[in-house]
Amino acid sequence: MRRTALVIAGALLLTACGGGGGATGADSGKVVFWDTSGPNEHPVFDQVAKDCATKGGYTVDVQQVSFDQALANYKTAAQGGQGPDVLRSDVGWVAQLAQNGLITDLSDTDAAKDTSDFLDGPLGSTKYNGKTYAVPQVTDTLALLYNKKMLADAGVQPPATWDELKADAPKLGGANAIFLNNDAYYALPFIYGAGGDLLDVQNKKIVVNSPQNVQALQTAKGLLDAKAATTALDQANSYNNMKAAFSAGQVAMEIDGPWTVVDLLKGDAFKDAANLGVAVLPGVTAGKGSGPIGGHDYVVRQGTKAKASSVKFIQCMSSTESQVSISKQLGLLPTRKSAYDSPDVKSQPNVTAFEPAIKQAHARPWVAAGAQLFDQLKIDYAYVLSGQKDARTALDEVAKAYKDQVVTDYSVN
Repeated sequence: MRRTALVIAGALLLTACGGGGGATGADSGKVVFWDTSGPNEHPVFDQVAKDCATKGGYTVDVQQVSFDQALANYKTAAQGGQGPDVLRSDVGWVAQLAQNGLITDLSDTDAAKDTSDFLDGPLGSTKYNGKTYAVPQVTDTLALLYNKKMLADAGVQPPATWDELKADAPKLGGANAIFLNNDAYYALPFIYGAGGDLLDVQNKKIVVNSPQNVQALQTAKGLLDAKAATTALDQANSYNNMKAAFSAGQVAMEIDGPWTVVDLLKGDAFKDAANLGVAVLPGVTAGKGSGPIGGHDYVVRQGTKAKASSVKFIQCMSSTESQVSISKQLGLLPTRKSAYDSPDVKSQPNVTAFEPAIKQAHARPWVAAGAQLFDQLKIDYAYVLSGQKDARTALDEVAKAYKDQVVTDYSVN
């Protein structure tokens, strides 16, 4: 899940392009692929896609699209029988697209025959109602990123608990110890680290306002109150302000994902890449910190005229060979266990640094309305951090919004 979307000029005059309507007749042999990666990653995905097409005996038209517009534009196009044959989907979109009948059930295809090599976390995002609708492409999570020199000069280690962070903060400049992004996705480490969750999917319960979650948001606010952390006054620029402050060496730590490393290494604080440290997130107790599972999957549009070629394409794009190549060139985290055995992957500092965090990552609720779970939480988490609402009141409001608008068939905790 990328926090900063990159708008590619002119990319989404695309609702009329791509494959046609119903999947009748022979396979067209041409795969239109919407790549939602950013400018640093797109050339690599473009080349891997073309290599797959050459080896597979079909053609591919790779179109780079803006991540922040891709879901809405895909839905509009697919509902009219248009759009790409294959979409690089955020893991949180799969259930929604499957429920809406806009992507193909892959359960009976070769793409879903043997999934034992995929990590369990990313694989969970490909399922909906017991069927397989996607293939994992890349995974990620949030971790604690830290300035090694600042921590070493202060004589402290990366904190294992939030209380430890609070205790060490005076040595790190007080509020400059860590920057907290006031976005909903960045509330999840506090929630998961306290043993909480947003939904109990198995029992169809809304648990976002649980005692654990109230404690979690109180912990985040407590860091600010103790002058052990800083945050942004507004939400629109919070993420960029956090990244700018950290890369300039103005704060010692931030919570972020592997996608940000390329940009951080351009900052003054990390001209020496070895100065960037990555640790598992703190929790209420040591060893219990956890970030959310993020990343992307490949999905095939329902009704494509190139289904057979599209299935071959996503098999190739998600193969161990392709994942190793992508990881080697971009430092992204593979979804296949076998890819982590490759010397080319093992030699990637970004991968080795984030691998422990991936092993402790927490699955998000893979429900059709999953993306909507952040809408009200984003608003109320910012209110809690700014002191405009207490954690209990804010989370009760989030629970009500879930019941009224998101998962109306769930009961409230």
